[in-house]
Amino acid sequence: MENWDDPGMGETLNAPTRRRTRRSHAERKAETSARIKQAVVESIAELGFHRTTAAEISKRSGVSWGAAQHHFGDKDGIFAAVLVDSFNLLVDELEGLPREGAPLRERVDAFVEAAWAHLGGPHYRCTFEILLNMPAPDWGSAGDPLRAETLRIWNGIWTRFFPESDLDERTRTTLQYYAISTLTGLAAMEKFESPTAEQRKSQLGFLKDTLTRELKRGSGEG
Repeated sequence: MENWDDPGMGETLNAPTRRRTRRSHAERKAETSARIKQAVVESIAELGFHRTTAAEISKRSGVSWGAAQHHFGDKDGIFAAVLVDSFNLLVDELEGLPREGAPLRERVDAFVEAAWAHLGGPHYRCTFEILLNMPAPDWGSAGDPLRAETLRIWNGIWTRFFPESDLDERTRTTLQYYAISTLTGLAAMEKFESPTAEQRKSQLGFLKDTLTRELKRGSGEG
């Protein structure tokens, strides 16, 4: 009969122990911040903006309100951080797309579809409620660092998608605002209507046609 306590090699078999990796302070801080912001998004989605209270955020995140204030200052600070996250998610969607060498219409289609995938999704619907209910940010100063950085990133994305366009700055800015305003407007209407897939496809198609036409004009194409 075999002796399982003695495999015949003079050694005892032991299960390997898992070495616990201690997280850094920065990692713990980032994880806590992410939990707080996710709690806000989930609460607004389920309860709405006005019922997303400090107590609700603490309950959902498992973080005391004092700790949340330490990370963000106050509730408006958390909301602002969620808005920044929303913009960064949109940037990630757009920057991950292949662009080089593709025909203009293909790039326009990819740009609109990726932007809509985010702006028409549940995360942006939560951030839209924040935008509706928070005081308007002070964009008046051209030296505002957040405004300057947002515009720099957005212009960089636009230029990478449509490098051949030679529109003057005013026209380019107008076209950019038109694109984002149309998409966010359609996202806002999701709250009040339930368009069919065919209706939404047609609406996005109008935007694609307009962008293609104006960008061709800027590039000198017929």
